[in-house]
Amino acid sequence: MTDIHKTAIVSPKADLADDVKVGPYSIIEDDVQIGDGCVIDSSALIAGGARIGKNVRIRHGAVISTEPQDLKFGGEKSVVTIGDGTTIREYATVNRGTAARGETTVGKNCLLMAYSHVAHDCLLGDNVILANSVNLAGHIEIGDYTIIGGIVPIHQFVKIGAHVMVGGGFRVQQDICPYALVAGYPLKVRGLNSIGLKRRGFKAEVVQALDKAFKILFFSKLNTTQALERIKGEVELIAEVQAIVDFIESSERGIIK
Repeated sequence: MTDIHKTAIVSPKADLADDVKVGPYSIIEDDVQIGDGCVIDSSALIAGGARIGKNVRIRHGAVISTEPQDLKFGGEKSVVTIGDGTTIREYATVNRGTAARGETTVGKNCLLMAYSHVAHDCLLGDNVILANSVNLAGHIEIGDYTIIGGIVPIHQFVKIGAHVMVGGGFRVQQDICPYALVAGYPLKVRGLNSIGLKRRGFKAEVVQALDKAFKILFFSKLNTTQALERIKGEVELIAEVQAIVDFIESSERGIIK
């Protein structure tokens, strides 16, 4: 049975599953869908266009699916999709999409910590963690299992590959290769995110192949084009190594080196 606090305001045009809980003073607008097992804590705003999966927890003061902070936005219909099992902590904000993509997407089992911001048309994979006060500009893409440290601003249109670890407090202005550990001023690749890969069960031979590719790409004196050619010739192109090659060859902003 739906449990809605008497002070909450829930539109009759919102679609809530039977066991959703809504806390005091929260507002749920028209054209909202909230799945089974979700808990909306106190004073949250779930604006029109929110599509929230199952077992999502939205904590006090979070604001989901408000209009994009984009001067090009013309009031077009757009949505925010939040995947199953995701937690959005206090005062985090997620804006819906624009005509460019029509949707802002947060994947399954993500954690958006307090005061983090996900702007319009962003695409976050599954199991992504944004630490406190991470700020994503528009059109950013982040791969599965990537962790962004606290107080990190990320430039619009940046793409970050899967299984990346970004240290806290650093500015991200270009694309980041999958499996990378990055930190410093200016931001640099410090090596392979080997600890994260081992924790997620990557086989030793996969980690070794990735490490060999990283040494060629980031720690030789070759330019990026030369390094890719050498990787193709000297490293076994298993799926994980091929993902690096494909990511770099498709990068439009250039990559952090």
